[in-house]
Amino acid sequence: ACVQEWWPASPPFTLAVGSPPGSVVMAAMIETYVDKVVQIVTNDGRNIVGVLKGFDQTTNVILDECHERVFSTTAGVEQVVLGLYIVRGDNIALVGEIDEEVDAELDLNAMMAEPLKPVVH
Repeated sequence: ACVQEWWPASPPFTLAVGSPPGSVVMAAMIETYVDKVVQIVTNDGRNIVGVLKGFDQTTNVILDECHERVFSTTAGVEQVVLGLYIVRGDNIALVGEIDEEVDAELDLNAMMAEPLKPVVH
């Protein structure tokens, strides 16, 4: 496959020719989250938490030890165990690092909220 160097930092990031604009910045940002606990919000409103193990040039991500947090207005947060999981890059709206100390102190059983609505572009 034909690749082209786009990022001057070490290590260099390489993306396939024709990658969408912003892919370089996204790749650089996501690289800093590898082996850390992250939260991903998908375009359909799902909230997935896990350890980021890897990603590719199209921002597909691999999460380990992950679970989905399902929010409800009538009950606490349900945590659905997913284990090792791949999220397609074109379905990712947000990726952010979780502060594990703060997250451990949250009482998810008492937390109630409306589920997120799908992202509209």
